[in-house]
Amino acid sequence: MPLSTGTLDRYIEGASPIHRLDARVKLLLTLAFILTLALVPHGSWLTLAVAAGVLWLTVHQAWVGLGTIIGRSFVALPFALVAVSLVFSLPGPELARWTLGPFTLTASSTGLIAFVSIVIKSWLSVQAALLLTATTHFTDVLFALRALRLPAVLVAILSFAYRYLFVLVDEAGRMLRAREVRSAEVPGRKAGGGLVWRASVVGRMVGTLFLRAYERSERIYVAMLSRGFDGEIRTIAVRPLSSYERGLVLLGLSGLAALAFLAHLL
Repeated sequence: MPLSTGTLDRYIEGASPIHRLDARVKLLLTLAFILTLALVPHGSWLTLAVAAGVLWLTVHQAWVGLGTIIGRSFVALPFALVAVSLVFSLPGPELARWTLGPFTLTASSTGLIAFVSIVIKSWLSVQAALLLTATTHFTDVLFALRALRLPAVLVAILSFAYRYLFVLVDEAGRMLRAREVRSAEVPGRKAGGGLVWRASVVGRMVGTLFLRAYERSERIYVAMLSRGFDGEIRTIAVRPLSSYERGLVLLGLSGLAALAFLAHLL
């Protein structure tokens, strides 16, 4: 089945206090939370538990479902497993030893602690990012990035990538349907050719999709230039943060800084 554009949008409709917060506040606190996790030393289990508790309490206040956020976050765990090499590369007390032909793998407790810490930090960081996208429209995130002085060209690239990703998905879906209706199916036999034939068909489809995307981008760029586009996406004047929002940012940043500082003392 072709990928639905609805599966690409991670926003969950709601009217929770987290949904109503300004996107700049949520983005700033999310980035600060991820940075705090990165600064926490390996093996600071109490600090990580506190960070997880704060995050999950915020998820509860957002009314998006803790199971939903945790379920979505598991997709990032395989990438964190790349750090498994730390178990065998960091020096420390030996836990186990395996001999594989001419090679000997020695697992250390220091490496295991570092590996588990990185997995937990990555998992919590992904959950924080998912909470942001679940409670904030992507366009609001882009406006928040621009308000935080991210270069205009990067914001424009992200904006167009997000907007036309759905167009490319629809285009790919039409190509897949066109292939299906042109593929004869004989009862008792597998439709299509062998692996090499299927790979060549997929390769041609990807190439065609790339050419169509390139031509479309050229037409869009020329149309934008003809309408006076100069690289800056202009919006209505951004309102200043309220005193409550500024206080929330200050409180959140102070709490995260204290958490990182205490993690190094314990």
